Amino acid sequence: MTAIRSFAFTPDQGVPPGVAPFAHATAAGQTLYVTGQMPTDSTGAVVGSDVATQTDQVMRNLFRVTELCGGSASDVVSVRAYLLDWSDYAAFNDAYAPWFPDRLPSRTCVGVTGLAVGALVEIDWTCWRSDGW
Repeated sequence: MTAIRSFAFTPDQGVPPGVAPFAHATAAGQTLYVTGQMPTDSTGAVVGSDVATQTDQVMRNLFRVTELCGGSASDVVSVRAYLLDWSDYAAFNDAYAPWFPDRLPSRTCVGVTGLAVGALVEIDWTCWRSDGW
């Protein structure tokens, strides 16, 4: 049976504090599930008032969690993005795409009616490595 590991990090490790009780990531065998990240910095403050700035902060947070788990962009296989305003879709894409210069993962993008901390965007993703986590 595959062991399941949860990862929790602290602001002094460069990860924003959680806004609810959850692990920042959970590994099950070769798969790592990274919890949705908000556009907050290590103090918990929301960064930016536009979707591009907030997307950049969310991506920094996701990559930091993934890095602390031992992963990188090449391990990301699936992304789920949640946008508060669908009219931000083009600006979101412009901010998102440069984070994956070598290979784009699969992605779902959903319009929602609300997000925690007054955010305009939230993103979670799934990573995979043949040697596990």
